Order: sequence, then C-alpha cells, then structure tokens
Amino acid sequence: MTREEDRELLKAAYEAWESEDWLQAGELLERLVRRHPDHPRAGVWWYDAALAYKFLRNWAKAYELGREAAARADRDAQDPAFWNLGIAATIMEDWATARYAWRGFGLTVPDGDGEIVADFGVTPIRLGPAGNNEVVWAQRLCPTRARVLNVPTPESGRRFGEVVVHDGAPNGERVVNGRTYSVFDELLLFRASTLPTATVHVTAETPEDVRALAALFDEHGYAAEPASGVQLICSCCSEGNVSQDPDHQVGGAQQVNVAAPADEIPRLMDAWRAAAPSRRSWTSPAAN
Repeated sequence: MTREEDRELLKAAYEAWESEDWLQAGELLERLVRRHPDHPRAGVWWYDAALAYKFLRNWAKAYELGREAAARADRDAQDPAFWNLGIAATIMEDWATARYAWRGFGLTVPDGDGEIVADFGVTPIRLGPAGNNEVVWAQRLCPTRARVLNVPTPESGRRFGEVVVHDGAPNGERVVNGRTYSVFDELLLFRASTLPTATVHVTAETPEDVRALAALFDEHGYAAEPASGVQLICSCCSEGNVSQDPDHQVGGAQQVNVAAPADEIPRLMDAWRAAAPSRRSWTSPAAN
C-alpha cells in the first residue's frame, strides 16, 4: 500500500467516523494502525478504533484495541485511553487489566486478584442501554460498576440490588441538599438481582409511617419506596440539572414499590401494620 493509499484510508476512516458508521471507522482505523504501529499518531488511531467498538458495544474488540491504546498513553495523566480500557476490561472480567487501567488513569483501587469491590460513593445512574431515562441512585463498587439502591419501576427492566456497568462521561446532574452529582448512563447489566418488584397499596396516616415501612424492608436486606418519589421529566430535562428532595415521603393512600421475595412481602407488611394498626393498612401487591 502506497502513502497515497494510506492517506485515502485515513480519510475514509474519519469520514465514516463523522457519519457515525462506527464499524467502518473501527475496521479502517485498525487496518491503518496495524500497518503503521510506530507512527507518531498510532496512539490516537488505536484509541479511536477502540472507541468506535465501544460505541458498537463490541467489548471484546474494545478491550483488544484498548490495550494497544493504553500501552501508548501517559500514565497518571487521566488519559481517556485508560478509562475506556478499564470499562472494557471490567466487562471482560479481566480484573488485573482493569486495575492496571484505573491506576494508569490515576485512580486508587484496592489490591487483589479478583473482582474490584470498594466504596466509591453514590451516584445517579440512567438505567437501560436503550435509554429509557429512568435515573436511580446507586452505590459505586469501582470506577465503572454500581449497585442499584432504589426500586426501579418495572418499565426500566431493572431491579433493586442489580449491578450495572456505567459510562464515564457525565450526562446530566442531580442536586441534593446543595450537592451536585453527575449522572452516568448504564452500558449493560453486569449482575442480575433475584428480588422481584411488586407494588403494594397502602394507607399510612403520616410520612413517618412510610419511613417506618422503608426501614423495615431495609433491615431485612430488601427495599420499599413510595411511588410518589418517582419524578416524571422529559429526556431533555433529565440530561440537564435537576434538583431532588431526598425526603419525599407523604401520608395517605398511595402505592409503594417493594423489592422482596413474594412470600416475604405479606409477613413484612403485616408486621408494619401491627406496629400501628390505627394508622396503617395495606392490600395485596401486584407483582411485576
């Protein structure tokens, strides 16, 4: 292949990139960089090729090409080549490479040989790789994995306690008690939850009664949240700056979404009612 042919190949690759033809862009960039692995721009081409496959959710290729990109990146400089490799390596469950990538980016992760599990704080996650725009709160286990803390609506296709992989690029903000949190988009479901979601109809005289219900489920490793806490907003607003009130419980007749084994729900609901029978009642849940 001549230099002129190389230039045409490079031009075609980035024309495909501009038109978001990620497969064509990735294939052409990989072909070019494998021909010229020592070119001064090779690191950029490896990175862009890996990124194209990330957009395609072809994690095996994103991992393969991402290793090449990271090998040519500067460590401890927050180079995105390390971040994208960290995502791909996590999905491939290559924990040694994931640790190498996060540390190359400049992050501190725990030592070990297996799965990375630590406390990276809480963050809002937009669930569903199809982009259904339901945002829930999650506990970050590593720079790219988080466990869902809320009870998602059935339409989300997700459950309380599930672990999802999320992207590293913020896509919106949530403000709680004056603190701003970045929203990250889910990339895929990493580990499913066995706890089904159900909707219970309750009458609670006070907000404290609803808080007591949530606390009771939490004591047993489950979750209960009033449906009134779900805020319906458009996609455009969801990707902007949204203020949230963490204390959204209200009294009265309402629906409560619960995540627990079906045979546990009546027992817990009866225990909740028995603690204050004059103020509390409930009817059978509808499973989802």
